[in-house]
Amino acid sequence: MGVNISQIIPKKEIEFSSLKGKTIAIDAYVTLYQFLTTIRQPDGTPLQDSNGNTTSHLSGLFYRNINLLQEGIKPVYVFDGIPPALKQGEIEKRREAKAIAEEKYIEAKDKQDIEGMKKYSSRTVKITDEIIQESYELLEALGIPVVLAPSEGEAEAATLARQGKVWAAASQDYDALLYGTPYLIRNLTSSRRKKLPSGLYLDIKPELIEFQTVVRELDIDQDQLICLAILVGTDYNPGGVKGLGQKRALEIVQQYKYPIEIFKHVSEKYDFIFEWQEVFKQFHGYKSSQVENIEFKKPSPEKIKKLLLKHGFSEARIDSGLQKLKNLTEAKKQKGLSDFF
Repeated sequence: MGVNISQIIPKKEIEFSSLKGKTIAIDAYVTLYQFLTTIRQPDGTPLQDSNGNTTSHLSGLFYRNINLLQEGIKPVYVFDGIPPALKQGEIEKRREAKAIAEEKYIEAKDKQDIEGMKKYSSRTVKITDEIIQESYELLEALGIPVVLAPSEGEAEAATLARQGKVWAAASQDYDALLYGTPYLIRNLTSSRRKKLPSGLYLDIKPELIEFQTVVRELDIDQDQLICLAILVGTDYNPGGVKGLGQKRALEIVQQYKYPIEIFKHVSEKYDFIFEWQEVFKQFHGYKSSQVENIEFKKPSPEKIKKLLLKHGFSEARIDSGLQKLKNLTEAKKQKGLSDFF
């Protein structure tokens, strides 16, 4: 879910070409959910092989990463580790929501309600151990680095960016800003065209959010940004403080400035049941995995082909993608390894 502060965060559209040569840490779980919910058949069911195994994630990872590599972008995928104890309540709520969506999907399927099936099927998405393992295998076969975070992937991606080990964090959510990433990229792994109800298509471009621009234009610091997020709700305190929207929450953190003063004021005016200090510590006390080296390797066409053919991918389309990778490898040899990666 992530923190919803989209209305007040300054952002700007950019071209993919402006990211050429940049190493970007991608929140793997958010990206996999994105693939699993959007790369689907007309009735909403995910792409599947002949045995009924989901393949939407493999399609997204293969084709969209090739596109990124062709743009000269260097992706690094960061996977979640053990979720914080504070997040267990949100995880349970998501499980319950998925169970309800599964029931609704079955009802729609029985009625042959295509729109209903499409609506509810995307809400039933689960990232299984098998999906994670296959994603690891494909990324490594592509030569793309994989990092396992001790806890939250977005926190690790933001930390890698803050330490200068990558240039930016990439996610559809805004949580990485709370961990101080200098740059956040949205829409990096999204489809580049979105079909509108009218039948027309909308071009989707990456969005760049600069941390220093955010705190300057909102006239707050990182601690105040964290407090703002807590007020509107995070994964650790879903729903936030009832009655507070993004703009009013911003006014409060601007006026009272310091966390203790902010929540002292809020406690006098509003009711909330979460321990704000514990939530605050989740964003301030993150411990990095201490990644030392991020190494890009040569792709393995054999491993890529074996994995994708096992799931019934078109051999012609695989070969087309592999040819693009081969062309990139040749270009890398001509420029020199350090120029390309």
